[in-house]
This record gives sequence, structure tokens and C-alpha cells, in this order.
Amino acid sequence: MKPALLPQALTAGLLALVMALSSAAAQTLDKVSFGTNWVPEPEQGGFFQALADGTYQQYGLDVTIVPGGPNDNNRILLIAGKLDFFLSANTLQSFDAVANNVPIVDVAAIFQKDPQVFLTHPEAKVGTIEDLKPLTLFVSKEGIVSYFQWLKSEYKFSEEKVKPYTFNSQPFIADKQSAMQGYVTSEPFAVEQAAGFKPGVLLLADYGFNAYSTMIETRGDLIDKKPDLIQRFVDASILGWYHYLYGDNTLGNALIKKLNPEMTDELMAYSIAKMKEYGIVDSGDALHDGIGAMNDARVASFFEKMVRAGVVRSDIDYRKGYTLRFTNKGVGLDLRPKKN
Repeated sequence: MKPALLPQALTAGLLALVMALSSAAAQTLDKVSFGTNWVPEPEQGGFFQALADGTYQQYGLDVTIVPGGPNDNNRILLIAGKLDFFLSANTLQSFDAVANNVPIVDVAAIFQKDPQVFLTHPEAKVGTIEDLKPLTLFVSKEGIVSYFQWLKSEYKFSEEKVKPYTFNSQPFIADKQSAMQGYVTSEPFAVEQAAGFKPGVLLLADYGFNAYSTMIETRGDLIDKKPDLIQRFVDASILGWYHYLYGDNTLGNALIKKLNPEMTDELMAYSIAKMKEYGIVDSGDALHDGIGAMNDARVASFFEKMVRAGVVRSDIDYRKGYTLRFTNKGVGLDLRPKKN
């Protein structure tokens, strides 16, 4: 009867070996820290999706997402070596890093379009960006020194019509001959909920403000030492974004709500729908090179516009602020729904 025991012993041995190998594999996951620039929200959804659905783990990564907020500065932590990656706002930040000799580099551009918009009242009958000129414009301090300088340079806007935007929509709601800055993925929803009307929306990206936005940023030394780690993080993040936009994003949204209890299902659904409608993530070069795509001509064009607007110096080598090494590989293109 002893030979009959052999398969059982062999099975037990194989099971133990599989468990040991699984344990070893889990122990060899590379720890990665990724700091965002704001509290968890759908505009970061692909990263939370990749964490929640196991995509990062499939790429050999043990990722910790460190949420940002009004009193946090995760970019400083990246520069100091406390974080491996950071979610940078847009291309302007890479220009600023080069100008100040800060060795951080953009390795992917998740948003092909910057989501910056102006919201208007239906009564103002605004159809184009030129129609904004007679209106009172509520613009933040950050907006004045960035995109509004471009509006002055490209469209001859005047700061005489500008009032401070303090991230309170009430002054805009009360003045029908005004327009307010915002993000296409959030402020229009908030205004409609608060005031009961659907505001008009002008996306600056559709009028030539061609910054990349929501950039994955890392340090130059990490690129030199661990290029494979960066490639895996970029690829897994891209897949997370395809899953979040076109697949079952239940897990990603649940994680966002867990970390940010103030987030609602309604706002998440709205944000995702607007990212799709306006091609915020998946448009332009991303259609053939994959989400995260960047190209030299686009960055050069935006740099020239910012130089003309007086936002950046003309003598900086802006090319040091980004690399195409880790993008434009078509990762995840097969996950985009096929058009009929």
C-alpha cells in the first residue's frame, strides 16, 4: 500500500513548493511610493485602479500612493528622495524645474488636454474664447501667472476685467456677466448643483493652450539607476487608466472614496464622463501611441507660447525636463473599445 502514498506526498510537496515560490515572489515586489498633488479624486483614478485591481502587483510593484492636499507638498518629498514618483500638474512645472536646476523629469503625460476651463452663464451667450473679453473673469493667483498670461499674449485679454478667484463659486453665480475658472471635470458639476443651472464651458486646450497635464514625474538619478522600475510603473499606470476609463472601475472608485469620504458617486461618474467627452486622457497622440503619450513638437510648441507670454525664460533647455524613453509604446491600446 505504500506506493499509493507517493502521489499524496508528491502533491503535498508540490503545494509547499508553490506556496514557497508565491511567498518569495511577494517578497521580491519592488516598493514604490507615488505622491499625488491633491486629495484622491477621479482625475487620479487610473492610479488607484492599478493599485486596487492588482495591476501594479502584476508588474512586480508594491505601490504606496501618498495623497496630496492643501497643506502637503509631495513634490518637495520627491526632490528630497522621500518619494519615487509625483503627479505633476502640467508641463509648466517641468519648465520651472529646469529653470531652477531641479533634476526631476516628466516620464509620461496622462492628460493629453489640460482640463482648465472658463464657466459662463447661459445669459452671457458665450460661444468662443473671444466672447469672454467683456466679462468679469474670476481667476486664481496661480492662473494669473500662467494661463492668463497666455490669454493676454495670444488673444489680447486684459487684467482689468479680472477679479480674484478664491475657489468659491458664489461671486460667479451672482454675476451673470462673469466667467469663472475651473476644471471641466468638477466645477461645472458643482455650479449646477449649487445654482440649478448648467454653465457654459470653454476648454482652453481647445483654443491652443496645449500643455500636457497630470504628468508622472521622477528624479533623474532614479532614471539612471532603475529604468526598468520606471518602465513598469509607467506601463502599469497606463493600464490602470485604460481599465478605469473603459473597464470596471468599481475597485478604483471604492479606494478613492475610502481615502476621500467626501467624494460622491455622482461626482465620480460626472468626472469620468467629462474626461471621455472632452478627450482629456485619450485623444491626440494617445490614440495611436497609447495613454501617456508625449512628443517633442508638442512640448516645443507650448514652450514657445510660454516664452511669448513671458511665463518662462527663452534660454532654458526645456528638453531636460522630460523624456520620451518610457512612453509612446502603444501599451494598452487593445483595451480601448473598438468603434463600430
